Amino acid sequence: MDMLEFVVPALNIKVLSPLIIIIFTALTVLLTGVFSKAEQKSGLGYMSLTGVGLALLCIFKYSDRNISAYNGMFISDGFSLFISATVCIVTFLSILISMNYQKIFKGINCGEYYCLLLFAALGMILMGSSGNLIMVFLALETMSISIYALAGFRKDHERSIESAMKYFLLGAFASGFLLYGFALIYGATGTMDILKIGQFFRSNPGSLHTPLIMCALAMTTVGFGFKIAMVPFHMWTPDVYEGAPAPVTGFMATGVKAAAFAALLRVFFTALSPLQPDWTSIMWIMAVLTMTTGNVLALVQNDLKRMLAYSSIAHAGYLLIGFVAGDSTALSGMLFYLLGYSFMNLGAFGVLSLLGKNGEECTGLSDYAGMGFKYPLIGLAMAVFMFSMAGIPPTVGFMGKFYIFTAAIKSGFMWLAVIGVINSVISLYFYLRVIVYMYFKESDEAVPFSSPSSAIIAAIVLATAGVMVMGMFPSGFWDMAVNAGLM
Repeated sequence: MDMLEFVVPALNIKVLSPLIIIIFTALTVLLTGVFSKAEQKSGLGYMSLTGVGLALLCIFKYSDRNISAYNGMFISDGFSLFISATVCIVTFLSILISMNYQKIFKGINCGEYYCLLLFAALGMILMGSSGNLIMVFLALETMSISIYALAGFRKDHERSIESAMKYFLLGAFASGFLLYGFALIYGATGTMDILKIGQFFRSNPGSLHTPLIMCALAMTTVGFGFKIAMVPFHMWTPDVYEGAPAPVTGFMATGVKAAAFAALLRVFFTALSPLQPDWTSIMWIMAVLTMTTGNVLALVQNDLKRMLAYSSIAHAGYLLIGFVAGDSTALSGMLFYLLGYSFMNLGAFGVLSLLGKNGEECTGLSDYAGMGFKYPLIGLAMAVFMFSMAGIPPTVGFMGKFYIFTAAIKSGFMWLAVIGVINSVISLYFYLRVIVYMYFKESDEAVPFSSPSSAIIAAIVLATAGVMVMGMFPSGFWDMAVNAGLM
């Protein structure tokens, strides 16, 4: 009787080196926080920064590799490396912002906070590097569980606890849809390997439009739609963003979105690429609804966090334009946009995290009245971030939209690009409204502005530099995005 062969995959330490560094750093920070006195915990943030910096160096050091490791479970290619670098940049800036935030709001200067942040980053990197549907789901849950805890980390704040519970319940529900969709794909193809699933569909075109596959496609779309805040699965976003601590909100708005889009692109354009004509028409409608809903609802927001939450929904709609276009230029444009969006969004949340009074964040627009003259450099940085989100040159927001809209036009989706431009014009109102409050409104009360630490100054400077450099000199970043494309 033949015995089943079991092949143990060879260890490949190089390909996992960024992940190993992040795991080691997370555990070290956690244990250091447990055994350190309160006054000795100020170095936990710097330890986390060191680990993320080393992981980023490893990513750039091995940037020329194209490896499928561990029986195809882990893929290291240009696409995964670009997403990994983006996640590391997001995590680095988020840690810098958190180090200043802890001066105003006590309770996050502990090893658990930075450990959760690092494990969430681990899940994000794995989402972009997974070559197997099981790995995609495990990476998603690693990221999600950490984010659930981070959203409710301010245990003294009712809205923080509420946001964590809401995110947890809706996230678990969406994860069930995604897992069931993956199970149906496995039932139809007999494999969880993303590359083999695509090969199966190309070899068996008759199996594409069976009820099983259509149901799997719908459920997978629902699962990913929740993570990217796509309409109609977006309702959790404003409440969760408002209740979570400002650095966590920025981390969620950028890192989670980058990781979710990475997994979405990997699964749909590799495993489900033969079904592209079927999901293109659905995503066309979803893109229009997502960017329109986000921009229209953002118009009436007086709370900056909720405004940025609806803005995040709108930006997901812009990214879906590239998803609909679906060619190599569009996918490269999506990668470029994700990196640029990370700089401008984290920079905005960095400025927002500076304002606090009596243990409460000050996120109302009226709190920013006169800030542009009282704190000119911080006001200038916030203006740059708002201009970039609105897509005004010479910022990265303009170049990101230019690449995506151009790709849509070349692919024949002229009206979708036109609707995207109209939505960008609509968004000018609520982005410029922030600038109006900073420079043209006077406040009777002093701006509740904390004394910025060197960490938050560094974060805002890096974010501003990223927004302007990518906007004025986009060619180098665009080349990296093109080389990282899936096609």
